Amino acid sequence: MIAGLKEVISEARKRGGAVAAFNTPNLENLLAALEAAEELGVPLIISHAQIHEGFAPLGRVGRMMRALAEGSSAKVCVHLDHGEDEEYCKRAIGLGFNSVMIDYSALSYEENIAGTRRMVEYAHRNGVEVEAELGRLPQREGGGEAQERPQDLYTDPALVPVFLKETGVDALAIAFGTAHGIYKTKPVLNFDIIRRVRALTDVPLVMHGGSGISRDEYLRAIECGIGKINYYTYMSYAGYAAAAEYVGKVPADFFHNLAAEAQRAMKENLLATLKVFSGGNL
Repeated sequence: MIAGLKEVISEARKRGGAVAAFNTPNLENLLAALEAAEELGVPLIISHAQIHEGFAPLGRVGRMMRALAEGSSAKVCVHLDHGEDEEYCKRAIGLGFNSVMIDYSALSYEENIAGTRRMVEYAHRNGVEVEAELGRLPQREGGGEAQERPQDLYTDPALVPVFLKETGVDALAIAFGTAHGIYKTKPVLNFDIIRRVRALTDVPLVMHGGSGISRDEYLRAIECGIGKINYYTYMSYAGYAAAAEYVGKVPADFFHNLAAEAQRAMKENLLATLKVFSGGNL
């Protein structure tokens, strides 16, 4: 069933955890995510990232996400992740996404506020919630080599109150040491940033770049105030590894068997992940 962004975050927080946001650029990712959430009885966010447009066009994958979310027994928010421009976000809203992230974090503070405010005004007129980002991860969505030191991009808690007042966003992604994708060195997290931001606002806080983080670090981030955690890379790698192993064992077979094996492995990865994100309460 369709649920709002703040609704699923609130429910997860009441259970002592954070809601998971899984990117679902194809059917196997989507089914693995929905089945895992349904099996555990937890709310979920399914996301489409604009960076995936080249192989998962929004007009096609978005309709599939919305239709399957409507038929799910879990509470599901259909979310656009890292929308890089307002027109793309508007397209997602037109397709039935009930939450969008406008990511102007690479712009100046003033430009971020101005662009985010325009998006919030449009989205709220259409009954859609908005996430934005203040501070920036050292790698673009999708991974790659970091060009800057993470600590140079951390969210400045002192800027948060004005940003929230000027934009009216419904959720805020903050930078405190995580990074997108696979990286060579283990991230060093600054949990004090989460605590300081949490002390300034009740707006839900979002953690991007969740790969490579230990169970204890996830639990500590949740305890400090994180209410939504984005997760994709390790789920996708689990599916790829299972498919590669299957091909090694069965060199010639139907593709649907290969896809089913990848989906099974991704669901297994997500079941374990959801148990962690639920604060260890499942």
